[in-house]
Amino acid sequence: MTLALARNDGLGRWALFGAMLATVGLPIYINAPKFYVDTHGVGLAALGAVLAGLRLFDVVQDPVLGWLAERGRARRGLWVAMAGAIMAVSMVGLFAVTPPVAPLLWFALTLAGLFTAFSYLSIVFYAEGVAKAASLGKGGHLRLAGWREGGALAGITVATVAPVLLGGFGVFAALFVALVVVALLVMAGQWGLGSGQARVAVWDSFRPALADRQARRLLILSFVNSVPVAITSTLFLFFVESRLDAPGLEGPLLLLFFVAAGLSAPVWSRLAARHGARRVLLGGMVLAVLSFLWAARLGSGDVVAFGVICAASGAALGADMVLLPAMFARRLDRMKQGGEAAGFGLWNFASKLSLAFAAATLLPTLDIVGFRAGGVNTRQALDWLSGLYALLPCALKLLAIGLLLASPNTEE
Repeated sequence: MTLALARNDGLGRWALFGAMLATVGLPIYINAPKFYVDTHGVGLAALGAVLAGLRLFDVVQDPVLGWLAERGRARRGLWVAMAGAIMAVSMVGLFAVTPPVAPLLWFALTLAGLFTAFSYLSIVFYAEGVAKAASLGKGGHLRLAGWREGGALAGITVATVAPVLLGGFGVFAALFVALVVVALLVMAGQWGLGSGQARVAVWDSFRPALADRQARRLLILSFVNSVPVAITSTLFLFFVESRLDAPGLEGPLLLLFFVAAGLSAPVWSRLAARHGARRVLLGGMVLAVLSFLWAARLGSGDVVAFGVICAASGAALGADMVLLPAMFARRLDRMKQGGEAAGFGLWNFASKLSLAFAAATLLPTLDIVGFRAGGVNTRQALDWLSGLYALLPCALKLLAIGLLLASPNTEE
């Protein structure tokens, strides 16, 4: 197994680790709240308050974790192993252990452990990718991104169906522990590839990314470009249930979305290597805009058309996931100033801030216009749902396209 993963310049290792990390995302953001409502009878209001607090905590901790990753560079392998252990134990505690304290408190503790370990590992994983990609030669950042994000999207796809196929989240959690162990073993020796000196002062850690104009533009672009995905993720279940009148089809449509994203990842990587990341990313953004515009016209029963939209928008997401982080990593590499972990701490902060923005604005807006989840809704309420789900992301995506076009072309 190790020999197979070591082929293709060892990029199979990075794909496996990316898949392991991605399997955490779906249980955190979708499955865990419903599991605690159904299994432990936790109230929705209390659960919502805890989730809001945890999401805020998750947003603000990423820059701190990036700084800590810079300080602990000399012992990064040890810190990675510890974070992996925390993540595995937290997953088992969340899904496979009867809460030894109040279920709501146990939910908060285990989810906080997952949030923190997942965020730290994501930051370090992407930061180490800067040095790894540089060792691959010309086009290395795109090659690594194709493998890494392809693995991540495969992990998301597996996590979507695994709990059902395995008969519950308890078995899923146990197998996740095994996956963490394997991923840590195959990535042993891959940490600390960079040669820069660890930056101890807070500002010294973040200065390379914040002082560089192009890096700042990419951080802003990352935030603006991730907001449409955050919006559609937040409203997806409501749109399928109430706008399309297709309750029960949320799972298959979501799976179609992630499968399309996963299959598209290597395609975007190869296209970018041939035609340039910036030009290909623009193509992916245009595809997303067209998908959003079409979704705005859908109504009751338009499930087949929405399936096509899921496939197209999933493919567009593949472009975002592969190309934008590769462009940011390439910029950090060219600067030769270190601070990669702190830089990707800011990158994670920008991405998660978009989720917080979506959660804080969309659902209250729907409530104000009279939308009722699972109930009978007026034409006005459904039009608002379509506008927020499709037209608002379209406008933001057009803004992201403008930002990308305004940025100088710095292709390899």
